[in-house]
Amino acid sequence: MSAPGPGPGPGPDDGERPRPWSEVHHVSSFFERLEDTGGIPILDFVEGLTARSDIETPSNGVVYHDRGIRVPAYDATFVHEPTGSRGRPAFSVQLDAVGPRNAWAIFDATLSWDLYFLRTQGLSALAWMTDEEYRVDEADAFDTKEDALAGGRFSFGIFLYDDEAWQERADRLEATDSPAYLRGEDGTMMVPSTQPEFYQYVDSTPTEFRTSGGNAPSYLGLLELELTLD
Repeated sequence: MSAPGPGPGPGPDDGERPRPWSEVHHVSSFFERLEDTGGIPILDFVEGLTARSDIETPSNGVVYHDRGIRVPAYDATFVHEPTGSRGRPAFSVQLDAVGPRNAWAIFDATLSWDLYFLRTQGLSALAWMTDEEYRVDEADAFDTKEDALAGGRFSFGIFLYDDEAWQERADRLEATDSPAYLRGEDGTMMVPSTQPEFYQYVDSTPTEFRTSGGNAPSYLGLLELELTLD
């Protein structure tokens, strides 16, 4: 199979039926703040974002979502990247993934991005989307980008479960020698046993996968995607 499509946010591999997000909050000026500070750890950021609410920030970790790919991690950090050899400004998401895994993604900062904080019963998430992704993939079905996100239609996100639910997902991956697990567009969960088996699922090699962003179309804004196991 090729790299998974966006699909809904919470889904069958998460132990839940697909459902919309009940709250969608735009996080204004996030990427401007990222450029000013150089880096933003996600668990600290969410704790600050929800400090005056009754939302609890999980302490164990997060689960990164990339078009159906899932990577449990102890934390994730947004990093402002200098222009460098790519010839364009960028930002990355660096994952402190469970076990001996290397996991990061680099995004094209020349596109128009928005970050959102999503909530539904028992689950929170951060999701980021380009105007181009909304226009190409979702505008025919949803009146606004917020409506698309509420329906779970986003390619990139970081899920925030409670600690017990996160630990279940981390243990699931750590029992394998795979860099990640996947959810197909039909909701089927795939948990490869090894790194070669994972790359058979996504029909690629580690190098091709990294440099093509996992076969991501350019309008998604994903420049590179590294998922490997030491």
